[in-house]
Amino acid sequence: AMAGCGWARAVRGLLLDVSGVLYDGSADGGVPIAGSAEALRRIKASGLKLQLCTNETQATRENFVRKLRALGFEVSVAEVTAPAPAACGLLRERGLRPHLLVHHDLVPEFAEIDKTNPNCVVLGDAAENFTYANLNEAFRLLIGMEKPVLISLGKGRYYKETDGLKLDVGAYMKALEYACDVQAEVVGKPSKRFFESALAELGVPPEQAIMIGDDIENDVGGAQQCGMRALQVRTGKYRPSDEQHPKVKPDAYVNNLAEAVDIILQQL
Repeated sequence: AMAGCGWARAVRGLLLDVSGVLYDGSADGGVPIAGSAEALRRIKASGLKLQLCTNETQATRENFVRKLRALGFEVSVAEVTAPAPAACGLLRERGLRPHLLVHHDLVPEFAEIDKTNPNCVVLGDAAENFTYANLNEAFRLLIGMEKPVLISLGKGRYYKETDGLKLDVGAYMKALEYACDVQAEVVGKPSKRFFESALAELGVPPEQAIMIGDDIENDVGGAQQCGMRALQVRTGKYRPSDEQHPKVKPDAYVNNLAEAVDIILQQL
């Protein structure tokens, strides 16, 4: 069967989603998905290029990498493409001063950004910080702006932790969009610009890269729109109903990252 895997040919680089592919998160750090640390080592040993393309916004990249290393994953900050640094670039470019509705552990990523007299709202996966009071404060700021600007660090619906599914930033983004009659600008997957910056860091053209993720729309759909191949793993928040998705058809389904890496390395 493996010989027929045309999707695995002519690959020079891999983009990996992290949560649900490498590990499932939890309050006390998380649990590696079986075989994923070894798969990561094999990718690096093979000479394939590797970039983690994550919508993680609950931690700075430094702390995120520290957590991954503690779980047995050999990664560096340079190998992580995440929404917060991309958002900082956008804010600077456009002279925007954000009001942050983000996880308190993410705030250091915005240390160099002017936050006085805000003229936009930046929304991240704030988890417990998504209180009514905090959402209402963001709403009041937006509704009071002549031209409201809402920047969302991703638009995921939910993700999986060890104790079950968790509402993601996209649900709160939609609430603010609806209340303020505004269209959010998404920084992170599935935005084309975000995937393109990950590919630039990978140093590989889209047709020679494969994205591997557990989110059918944000990982698989987003990558395919950039001209990449994309695989759906049956780990993380994968659900059998994903295989009947009306719009997105992955190039292949794999049971987990380890299986994907086996097939890709056989084609090298």
